Amino acid sequence: MDIIRQTAHRGGKAVTVVKNFTGIGQPEKEALAKKMQKACGVGGTVKEGRIEIQGDKREEVKRILTEAGFKPVFAGG
Repeated sequence: MDIIRQTAHRGGKAVTVVKNFTGIGQPEKEALAKKMQKACGVGGTVKEGRIEIQGDKREEVKRILTEAGFKPVFAGG
């Protein structure tokens, strides 16, 4: 599971993307995304199997995923 900060094609705004999930389905991803949005106080979505959270929220996202029993790593820039 990778946590990436992206700015490309988003008007210069940062987005935190979580991808490469293994063993969980769409409902679980949506529940995780909702939890992340609430904790970070921002919007987000589940798109094409990835969770996208608005803003550079990598630390908060990593904490939530770790608490949920995942082993996330930071990837990219």
